[in-house]
Order: sequence, then C-alpha cells, then structure tokens
Amino acid sequence: MPSYNLAQIISSITHNSLTTYRTRNSKVPNAAYADTADKKGAVFAVRKKTDFANGRVRGFIVTSKETLAKEANSLTHWTPNTYQRFGYTDETRTYIKGFEDANLSQINTFVVDIDTKRHSVNDIMLACIDHSVGEPSMVLETPNGYQVYFILAQPIFISNKNNFRSLVVAKRIANNLKLSLSSVHADMYCNDFGFFRMPNAHNVVWYSEARYTVKELINWSMRQDDEESRTLFVVPHKMTSRSVMESEWFAALLHATDIKGQKGQIGRNNTLFTLALVCYQEGMDKGRAYDLLDEFNSNLNYPLSVFDMRATINSAYCGKYNGASRAYVEALLETYVVGGSEFSVSLGSTYWYKHKKARKDRVRSHYEEWEQDIIDYLTAEQGALEPFVWHTQKELCAAVGIAQSSLNVVMKKSNKLLKTVVGRGCTAKTGWTTIGLFLTHIMSMHRAQSAAFKQGLDAMINSYVALLEPVGGYEPLRVILSRRDGPPDEQLTMFALHEAAS
Repeated sequence: MPSYNLAQIISSITHNSLTTYRTRNSKVPNAAYADTADKKGAVFAVRKKTDFANGRVRGFIVTSKETLAKEANSLTHWTPNTYQRFGYTDETRTYIKGFEDANLSQINTFVVDIDTKRHSVNDIMLACIDHSVGEPSMVLETPNGYQVYFILAQPIFISNKNNFRSLVVAKRIANNLKLSLSSVHADMYCNDFGFFRMPNAHNVVWYSEARYTVKELINWSMRQDDEESRTLFVVPHKMTSRSVMESEWFAALLHATDIKGQKGQIGRNNTLFTLALVCYQEGMDKGRAYDLLDEFNSNLNYPLSVFDMRATINSAYCGKYNGASRAYVEALLETYVVGGSEFSVSLGSTYWYKHKKARKDRVRSHYEEWEQDIIDYLTAEQGALEPFVWHTQKELCAAVGIAQSSLNVVMKKSNKLLKTVVGRGCTAKTGWTTIGLFLTHIMSMHRAQSAAFKQGLDAMINSYVALLEPVGGYEPLRVILSRRDGPPDEQLTMFALHEAAS
C-alpha cells in the first residue's frame, strides 16, 4: 500500500477551517503566530466504533490540524466537515455534542460509503469516472468496504439564510453522488455529513489532486436531476387541506410490524422518524405523538428501546426539518409493506422549483452535456480489440452533432476524455476514447498477458519435468518452486530448471 503524507491530506480536506497548530502546548516554536485571523471551527473524533453506542457519542473536539495529524493513527472516525459550535454534554468532558447538520460551519468534502468488498478499488475508480462526477480525491479502505472522498476546491459555507439553502443544495449533491455509485453498492442511507473513517497510515489506498468546485458539482447534479426528472431548489407551498395522516400509505406504514433493518438498509429508526415528522408537520401535539408512536413501536417484532424511541421523536420535533422525505417513504413502503410500491405517496404539499430550461428549449447546450454525448458515442462505437475510435475532428463533430469550437472547449475542460494522434501530416490518425474505456482495455490486456504467460510457463515446466523424470531430476525442481508463495516468476523458474538439470 502506498505511503501518503497524512498532514497534507488533512490540510487539503479541512482547508482553512482549523488552526494549523495547537493554540497551547504546540510542538512547533512560535506556532501561535502562524495562523490567520479567520474564524475557526472544530471537527469531532472518536477512538473506536463502540464509542457510538447507547445513543451518545464518546469522543473529543479537535480545533487544530496539528492535533489531527498527530492523533490520526489512534482514531477510527472523524467529521471531515467543520462545525461552528461544539461542546461536551457532561462535566467529565466525555460525550460530545454539536454535530447536527444545522450546526455545520462549512462542507469540505463529500464522502460516499461503500459497505461491501465485493468490488475492487479499480471497480470503484471506473464507476466514479464512468457514472459519477469523475476521479475521486481519496479512497479509504474500511473493515467492511471503502469510503470515497470528493474533496472541494473551496468549501461550501453554511448559513441559516433562506432556510439553509446552501445545505439543501449540498444534500442534493450528496444524494446524487450516492445514486451515481449505486453500481458499486453505495450506501444510500448513510448520513451525508456525519462521521466517517479517519485517514491513517494504513487505510488510504488512493489519493490524488482531483478537486471539485461548487459550480462543477451543481451543474453535474442538475444534469443528474434531469435524468431522474427531479429538481434542485425547493420552496414548499401548501396545496391541499387533506391530512397526510389520513392517507393509505401512512396507515400501512403505521401498522407494519416486521421492521428491523440492517447496515446499508433503512429500518426502525428511519420509519419512526418518518412517522414522527408527519405528525409534527400535521401539527400534532408531541404528547399525542408519543402515545401514537409508542403503540407503533410496541407492535414491532423488534421494538426500539424507550430511550431510542423518545430520542427519535424529540429529534423529529426539534424544528430543524421541513417534513418527511418522499424517497424515504417510498423506500420504507417497498421494503416493509406488502404491495408497498403500489401506494401513491402524498406528503400534503407540492413544491415549486428554480430550474434550468430543458435542453431542447436552450439555444446552447452545457459543455457537460456535450461531454456526455461524446462519451455515449465513443462507448457505443468502441471496437473489441482497442479502446480508440479513429475519426478526424470533423468526423467526430458530425457524428455527435457538435461544433468544432465546442469540441475544443470540451476536450480542454474534460477529465473523462482522451485524444491521441498517431503519425504526421496527411497520414496522421486521431483516436478518441474515455479514461474509463482506456483503463478497462489496459486491465483486460494485462489479464490476457498474465494468463498467456502462466500457460506458457506451465507448459515449459511440464516439458522439463517429463524430460527429467526418468532420471529422477524433477524432484529438486518441485522443491525449489515450493519455497516461494504465489506463482513463480520467470527468473526463479529458469533457476529452478537449471538446478534440476544439474
């Protein structure tokens, strides 16, 4: 596993939101004078996964990059995004508080959790390049899978203006990133901006200088929304007087009993929280909601503890949330209610959106759309023996329906397309491909060459064994080859053959 500079990684993620050095007891001389006067925040960290048990988080608050780098190898989780208010819930400074979304100071990175090792790092890289926003900034290996970081070039600053509009936009981007990596089983229900694995000396399997601007991510996310027929900016507007609690889907979910859930799947907490949000949205008194949802919890085959139930209802009634999520409601119905996918989900509101025009209604397409058109064309036209499609620039423009000037700009901006020119003058040929197709071709060639080499090596060994067997000379060959783990390389094999023959 390659070695990376942890201090550099931590600094690139946190930007300027933490002090560079400790304000007290720093190991760097005169460190107190090294930082700017920018407003600083904090991140939270824990030392082991069991510190998340019992509804509270046992951890500590970190305000400097120096501390994070020093403690990285002894930490299991951290919040890579920065919070503006922070503290402890007890006098012994054991349990931390303040890691709610509304308390975020800035978003430094988006993280996608892949809670399985069925897919290799190469599979994840190709999925990011082919189906998501592009090359990941970092990939961490976890005990049960991987976590993929997309680090921002500049952070998204969070404020309560316009009902936390910047946070709403960031959450939609996070959701689209997870959707785009569904082919490698991204965890759709992982907290967008919560705790993730801490980078350390042993778990960073990929790190690059890939950084994403907010504008790039918003444009990409809006294109993803176009494909899903949904939109980005939300302004709620009440359109119906019918109570959501009278709807068929609410009754069906309220009477479901076989709800438990597991890692990567929504379960009891999500169901209870969704029902409580509906009660809050409908103006039900919290006491009545306790009674209603306590009965729901008691009817479950695997009920939550009273402590967890009350904490979930209190969270729904804290006033930070506008209402239940349609996507969560539909997922819960499909998972735990027989025929749940047939229910029509109404949340009592309709929404008006600020949205870009449809592509057919615009005079000029976005460059990201042209890029995707080129990728789709090259993927369809790629031959079986090589990754490149050989066209002149004019031929490619005609095939895709793009102006040459637009193609030049797309190629300059794109981190997904490749171009090569072979030869000179009138004999020159231009090849076009994508990074994903090119990497897939290289890996396929590598596998084929490895298989051919092994087949030839086996044939050579068998021929020598057959030659030496009558005189008993084959046994040293087997002994020498058995001393090495894994398949023998060419140099060791020739040495073994020489020893056996002599």
